[in-house]
Amino acid sequence: MRTAVPFPRLDPLTLYSVVIPAHNEEESLPHTVAGIHQTLTRENIPHEIVVVDDGSKDRTWAVLQELRQTVPTLAPVQNTGAHGFGRAVICGLNHVKGDAVVIMMADASDSPDDAVRYWRRLNEGWECVFGSRFVKGGQVIDYPWVKLFVNRLANFLVRVGFNIPLNDTTNAFKAYRRTVIDGCRPFLSPHFNLTVEIPLKAIVRGYSFTVLPISWQNRKHGVPKLKISEMGSRYFFICAYVWLEKYFSRGDYRKP
Repeated sequence: MRTAVPFPRLDPLTLYSVVIPAHNEEESLPHTVAGIHQTLTRENIPHEIVVVDDGSKDRTWAVLQELRQTVPTLAPVQNTGAHGFGRAVICGLNHVKGDAVVIMMADASDSPDDAVRYWRRLNEGWECVFGSRFVKGGQVIDYPWVKLFVNRLANFLVRVGFNIPLNDTTNAFKAYRRTVIDGCRPFLSPHFNLTVEIPLKAIVRGYSFTVLPISWQNRKHGVPKLKISEMGSRYFFICAYVWLEKYFSRGDYRKP
């Protein structure tokens, strides 16, 4: 589903940076990293995989060092500052070398094949590619029903409040040209609310985007990091912040 007319064709992309925040993901990372590397290599996509160890207490960092022996494109980093999902992603964004970025989860819930489709759309000239699990062709596997209900409600409110066609804003799995990431700074969200801050800022600031159906499956190892009870006010804060920019900044922050 295309949702905006792209700007004139942009320069071809040269390096795809995959950013993966990881907190206590020693069991999930081998499968996740290997799957991404194998898929992108098979499709001849030049890439780097930037996994950010966000203060893990298990063997996450040791596992990443071991994986470097078999995954030459892996570039692990440690977030030595304050921790949190958003902070880990920002740390990764600060270390990427690519001119395109995709954010993926450490638990293998995101499909590497969808990341390939993102890359191809970015190379068509789009500045952002957003995945949706809830459009025709999308799929969710083993999604806890309580989280699913809260997710759909939150995304409905965002969609109405911002008057946008995107119905899966809260999903972190999205891809951007590097110029979009730089144009949306500074980032304010230290936690999972970063998943809505980046795409909403990108839309409000005038970057072109398209939406693709994607698949999502629940993790097989470890425990979920998103705590719904802790995130309500944080999502509201960042949505309110970007909403004020949309309707009251008079375009001061729009892309050049």
